[in-house]
Amino acid sequence: MTLNLTKPICFFDLETTGVNISKDRIVEISILKVFPNGNKESKTWLVNPEMPIPKEVSLIHGITDERVANAPTFKILSKEISTMIKDSDLAGFNSNRFDIPLLAEEMLRVGLDFDMKNRLAVDVQTIFHKMEQRTLGAAYKFYCNKSLENAHTAEADTQATYEVLKAQIERYDEVENNTKFLAEFSSRKKFADFAGFINYNKEGEECFSFGKHKGKRVLDILEKEPGYFGWLLNADFPLYTKKVLTAIKLRAFNNKLS
Repeated sequence: MTLNLTKPICFFDLETTGVNISKDRIVEISILKVFPNGNKESKTWLVNPEMPIPKEVSLIHGITDERVANAPTFKILSKEISTMIKDSDLAGFNSNRFDIPLLAEEMLRVGLDFDMKNRLAVDVQTIFHKMEQRTLGAAYKFYCNKSLENAHTAEADTQATYEVLKAQIERYDEVENNTKFLAEFSSRKKFADFAGFINYNKEGEECFSFGKHKGKRVLDILEKEPGYFGWLLNADFPLYTKKVLTAIKLRAFNNKLS
């Protein structure tokens, strides 16, 4: 079968130095771009993270400091990666909670804007967990009746994720072959930022989801405690979270002027 697409969709997977979205770096990225006509384009890059890769992490994905020593940095690759995904929706396995947030941090860190406003995100893991409660290797075996060779390499995981999604659509009548449906079905609680520090209330207004102001509207706190905004920008929060906070503050400022 072919995916029912209205625009390209990029399946991608990251191998990283760790799981801290704010601090860890990409060491390998693989992107499989699928076009509405069924054509595909695939690219994989090793990335020099400009920081040591912990030995326990190298044991998982097999990428060592020596392998990436002469690889380009993300800054060098960023424009090529951005160009490849800029017109596309995104898909991955646990991508909503990890790969997309970390990719956003890397993009913002090198001065490239990254936004999800005009694209959808399909998380194949969420669909799998809602329907079967398993892992990627088990999903590949369950849906495709294949063993996942070279697991924890970005290219193998990316290809497996693409095949699993197609098999999920074929298997379940309620899972529609429609990117908008898949994005909504694979999403969890709605957040304004990737890391989950800012969520929405029933009225669709941004609220803090952590700390002493948990559940309170961001606009109210920024107005009552202007120093809190400065603290947030200087604290160890993801760059994308800070971008969202700045946008909320600017929106409020512009509304006062109008």
